[in-house]
Amino acid sequence: MFQPRYLDHNATTPLAPAVLAGMLPWLESLCGNASSRHEYGRRARQAIDEARQRVAAAVNAHPTEVVFTSGGSESNNLFLKGAAASLKPGLLAVSAVEHPCVLKPAAQLARQGWAVRQIAVDAAGRVDLTDYAEVLAGKPKLISVMSANNETGVLQDVAALATAARASGAWFHSDAVQVLGKLPLDFRVLNAAGVHALTLSAHKANGPKGAAALVLDKRVELQPLIAGGGHERGLRSGTENVPAIVGFGIAAELAAQRVAELPMRMKVLQGRLEKGLQALGATVFAVDAPRLPNTSYFAFADIDGETLVGKLDREGFAVASGAACSSANPEPSHVLRAMGVAPEIARGAVRVSLGADNTEVDIDQLINALQVTVGRLQGLTAVAV
Repeated sequence: MFQPRYLDHNATTPLAPAVLAGMLPWLESLCGNASSRHEYGRRARQAIDEARQRVAAAVNAHPTEVVFTSGGSESNNLFLKGAAASLKPGLLAVSAVEHPCVLKPAAQLARQGWAVRQIAVDAAGRVDLTDYAEVLAGKPKLISVMSANNETGVLQDVAALATAARASGAWFHSDAVQVLGKLPLDFRVLNAAGVHALTLSAHKANGPKGAAALVLDKRVELQPLIAGGGHERGLRSGTENVPAIVGFGIAAELAAQRVAELPMRMKVLQGRLEKGLQALGATVFAVDAPRLPNTSYFAFADIDGETLVGKLDREGFAVASGAACSSANPEPSHVLRAMGVAPEIARGAVRVSLGADNTEVDIDQLINALQVTVGRLQGLTAVAV
């Protein structure tokens, strides 16, 4: 009997039952616009306020520091473009392993007069501190370094990086969408170290798609991307997506509750998985760096990652390819390229990202499937050679 196993939680996560239950009334019978002055509107406003409090509490921020957006991409764009619009063009520094929703707005700002510098990483995917010191010597005005990489799971010491950047006076932002629910997040501690903004996203933590937040130090002045009715302190106009925001609040609360025990359980599963992968001859990336406890990124020699993902999908395992491959773009992952991984290895990259419902049985069945599938593919490669 076909029993699919979902192992792609860094892409998105299943909606938690409690989140769905909290959202349903706002999808079925509660229809108020939070800007309306009548009872329906007041109830919607109260629901948003409660969700804001929950999201803030989950990361030890003040509710007034939480700006709701439609997704992590919008939050990252809001910070980078909004801050840039409030400053004279200068140096913008982003790590070489950022998500495209940081790299692409940075490229857009480069066309508007900003000098954009990518911060190098070492072979394990960590920010290269020598290169970072050179960046800081250039007195950057804006810096963005992600807290955890979506492909490798590598954790950056953003508190230390932000502290080092203080002398430059730079505004420091971190994309933390992969951290919520997997490891503790404390905006107050990070803010004291010099981090001015964090990006969060609901659907990465068993919440709904379409809701996210920029947690923002109120001393930082941003120009809005969307002008309109002045919602979200004037930083993000547009009628609020009440059901999704309500769901985000509940998901954030649940995420904060489970970080006391979930990381240890996922770390055990990660170790079991990687032991099996290495026994099969896989290269596991970034094993020498601190990583998210749910993420394993690997490749087998002479096997294309997209091909392996497709074969595993037919066996009932949902995993992700690390290559941004298409007929028009055969390039391997920019993250692995930045780490100095050879292109022929990088094109084989596959990511497994675990969630709260995954078990040892899932891991063992995946390893068994890989043993058969990889053996067949390597046999075909040998015949072709």
